[in-house]
Amino acid sequence: MDKALDKRVVAAAYDRWAPIYDMVFGPVFRRGRRAAIAAAEQTGGRILEVGVGTGISLPHYAATSQLFGIDISEEMLERARARVRQLGLSNVEDIRVMDAEALDFPDATFDVVVAQYVVTAVPNPERALDEFVRVVRPGGLIVIATRIGAEGGLRGGIEKALMPVTSRLGWRTEFAWDRYARWARAAGTVELVERRPLPPLGHFALLCFRRIDLPVAAAA
Repeated sequence: MDKALDKRVVAAAYDRWAPIYDMVFGPVFRRGRRAAIAAAEQTGGRILEVGVGTGISLPHYAATSQLFGIDISEEMLERARARVRQLGLSNVEDIRVMDAEALDFPDATFDVVVAQYVVTAVPNPERALDEFVRVVRPGGLIVIATRIGAEGGLRGGIEKALMPVTSRLGWRTEFAWDRYARWARAAGTVELVERRPLPPLGHFALLCFRRIDLPVAAAA
């Protein structure tokens, strides 16, 4: 477990963020959210949004997509449920509290898993990524909008120094691309199909992984 983050600390942090989350982070991450939704809609079908938060993304999916949202913060989800009711989003099937590291869904339940700005906010990112792979069908897509930390240099040093502060706020600053690359190699059941920078400042990226099934002989 990454000692920098604790589930209770993260949940409490996002409970505190809930009343102002849309105002503070809505404009900053708007383009990234739209890019993630567009990527997810290329596959469509049953879509799980991990870290759905206040449900700020939900109205922007196609009405034909069947949406499920989870988050660790009950305060955030209360706002998501209110948004669903107010906007009459009948394609939202369920919204519930759930841990990204232990998804309460059977294997291969979804066509797409979307995780927007959440991987760097869970204590065990690789465990959460493994869960995304488990619950998406073979050939399905995992769409991640994420902060990409520096590999080193001045920016890397600053990000490392900020970790004690940002961990109390509910996320990491230090999370380089190589950590995703190592996870994908170790998993062996995903392929990277897209990686491109997102605003602001190119410190974020859209990552799309497709679940692949190994041949029986190779898997054995």
